[in-house]
Order: sequence, then C-alpha cells, then structure tokens
Amino acid sequence: MSAVIFNLHDVVLLITIYQCILFACFILPFKKGKKLSNKLLACFLLCWAAIPLDILINFGEAFRQFALDFSPNVFFIFGCAYWLESVFLLLFVRSLIYKDYRLKRSDLLFFLPFLLYLVYEMDNWFLLSYQEKMNFLTGYHLEDEPTYKFAVNIFRELFRAFCGALCIIELLKYQNRIKDEYASIETIDLKWLKLLIVGFLLVYVQAVFVVVAILFSVELHVLIDFEAMGLTANYFTMFLISLLIFFSTSYSPIFQGVTKSSSKEQEKLPFDPQDIQKLETYMAEQKPFLHHLLTLESLAKQVNISPRLLSQIINRHFEQNFFEFINGYRIEESQQLLQNTDNHKLTMLDIMDMSGFNSKATFNTFFKKIVGATPTQYRKRFIKYE
Repeated sequence: MSAVIFNLHDVVLLITIYQCILFACFILPFKKGKKLSNKLLACFLLCWAAIPLDILINFGEAFRQFALDFSPNVFFIFGCAYWLESVFLLLFVRSLIYKDYRLKRSDLLFFLPFLLYLVYEMDNWFLLSYQEKMNFLTGYHLEDEPTYKFAVNIFRELFRAFCGALCIIELLKYQNRIKDEYASIETIDLKWLKLLIVGFLLVYVQAVFVVVAILFSVELHVLIDFEAMGLTANYFTMFLISLLIFFSTSYSPIFQGVTKSSSKEQEKLPFDPQDIQKLETYMAEQKPFLHHLLTLESLAKQVNISPRLLSQIINRHFEQNFFEFINGYRIEESQQLLQNTDNHKLTMLDIMDMSGFNSKATFNTFFKKIVGATPTQYRKRFIKYE
C-alpha cells in the first residue's frame, strides 16, 4: 500500500480529467443561459477530459500497462479529441456572442479534419490485427515513428491554433458590433472570456512547438527538452480549466448577443429624410434614451423603422454608432439638469441616473469628451455654492 503508483504529473492530468467531466455533467442540465452554449461547452470540456487521458495512456508508465492489458485500441481512440476541442471552443464563443445562434451546414467543415483523421486511423491502426497492434505497442519507441505521422501531428496543432485565432477574431468583431446595438455595455464583462481564449491559444501554439521539437529531436538529433514543454502545457491547461469553472460558476456573466451580419445586410440601404426627422422628433419629445437598457432593436420598434435601416441612419447620417448616438442625448440631458439651479442638491449619481446612464465611468468619460469638462466643473459654472 506504500508503493507510489502515480507521480505529480499524472495527478495533474487526473485532476484535469476530473474537473472537466464533473463540470460538463453540471452544466448539461443547467437551465440558466443558452442551452446550445451549455452543450457546446460540455462537449469542449469532455474533449479536454479525453486529451489528458490520451497522454496518460500513451506516456504514463502505470497507465500504459493498464491500457495494454485492457485493449490496444484505447491508445489512439482518445486522441481524436485533439481534432474536436478547438472546434467546440469556437462554436461555443459564437453561440455566446450572436443572437439566436444556430449550427449551420458550413460549421460542419470544421469537423472535416476529424473525419479525415478517423479514416486515417482506421486504415493505419484499427484494421490491424490484435497481434500486430501488441507487437507495435510493446516495442514502441518514439524514434520509430515515420515522418508522415509528425506531419499529421503538426497539421493537427496548426488546425487547433487556427480555430483559437478565429475565436480571437470573433471576439474582436463582437466588441466592434456591440456598440452598434446597445447603449449600455457596462454589464458585459469580456475579460474572463478573453483570458480563456488567449490562454488556450497559447496552449495550441505551444503544442505546435512541442511537435516541432519532437521532430527535430528524432529526425535531426537536435536536443530539445520537449518533455518539459509538454508538462508545462499540462499544468497550464489545468489552471485554465480551473479558471473556466471559477468564472462560469461565480460570475456567470450575461452576454448581450449581437446580430451576425451577412454580406446582404452590409449593403447600404436608401433612407427617406422623413425617417431622420421622425427619429429626431421622437428622441426630443419621448426621450427614450432615459431608459437605461435601451437597445437598437427596442428603439427601432418604437419609431417603426427596421433595426437594419435605423442602424444605417445612425451610422451614415449621424456618423456615430448606436452607443455614441444615445449617450450623446444623455449628455445633453445631464447638461440641462446641471444648469438648473433647482437641482443643486442632487448628487452626481442622481444626475447620472436621471439622464439614463447606469455607469459612472461611462457618464464621466462621455461628459468630459463632449463638453470638455467634468460634470462637477460644468455644474460650478451655473451654481454658486455658499
């Protein structure tokens, strides 16, 4: 009972497997948030549970013998997860940031490398006889791997890095689009998602270097400590999964999705000057900007203009995005409140709230940008304190 079965590196991988499986089982029946997003995140986590299991089976001394006794097929089956996890991460990100996101046929293209890999492994491994598999595994040495297998692994890691880069691009698009549809974006916290995407992208990029290092060590006999590089990635992955669980359960940020624009939607629409007049009149008389959670869609319904046309009117005629357009009106409202001597007892938080803002930082930033002075400095121009 005193014999050490697993070393610390194996324990880290086991913890990662446990975390991923447990959290996947937790979020699948979870009703909060988008169901599709929960399912895609669960698939991503289950893939990450399979990857360390593949590492343990192929490189862990204790697990390798267990796997040999169980079945030689397990040596490659869990490796299929490498081709899937980055795809599920990309689809998960898209499902968060786009309204009413649905999987499309074009998304199936991302699963093509996985299908090709299955065909490849079927021909090179699974169709072999039991004895052929055991002979290969019992006498396995990394130096015996053919060069084309290294090429397959390099392509695999480049594909994962490509999907990770697409996640970054999608997030940048979201940051640009969010101000075209929402006037209040303070509740949208993207820091945790940025951290995770960048973190996993670093894992993917490091994986490329690990495979290249193995190739150089085996084929060119250049001594590179690829084992240390791989172990570092294992520890870092466990840290990222822990962060994912922490932010998802502790903060559970609500994403305000944007509409995914198509090439057709980007075409410029002609608009009637009467639509501009109608919008200006409605903004002046009804003051919809006083509603803290005003969105492009809700304003479009109020003025009876399609969201697409309203967005183009604001962008092209007023040369602003929706965020700037609405908060510009809010600043004008706050100026009138600050000029009124009857409001001298109101605090800046009161002024901010009555103007439609729900963020002090946004209020102060916009006020200083448009007026050229802070709200307090501006008030002093009109109210003399005793």
